[in-house]
Amino acid sequence: QVHLVESGGGLVQAGGSLRLSCAASGRTFSRYAMGWFRQAPGKEREFVATINWSGRSTYYADSVKGRFTISRDNAKNTVYLQMNSLKPEDTAVYYCATPSGSTWYRDDVSKYDYWGQGTQVTVSS
Repeated sequence: QVHLVESGGGLVQAGGSLRLSCAASGRTFSRYAMGWFRQAPGKEREFVATINWSGRSTYYADSVKGRFTISRDNAKNTVYLQMNSLKPEDTAVYYCATPSGSTWYRDDVSKYDYWGQGTQVTVSS
């Protein structure tokens, strides 16, 4: 059973930075893509960033491009999301996720089968 645990969320002022981590267990981490998604109150869950199995390819939502960086450490079974220049509209619960298969679906939220419990990020103005 795949288990994902996010950490690193918190309260930060606009313009600040946070680094989220997601520790994975239950299968060979290095074989699968990983993604970060977020959900604000009253809104649908949306794609933020994704990284392929090797870490050599990444893809971002336009809203975070240039401010957020996704990375992974396959030796530590962990994926990260470095968030800089945070804005109040980045406030949401952030989730990491991974598909059950090896195909990299990028931003298709329906293709991600395993999800963490989420970590709250709040950006004050």
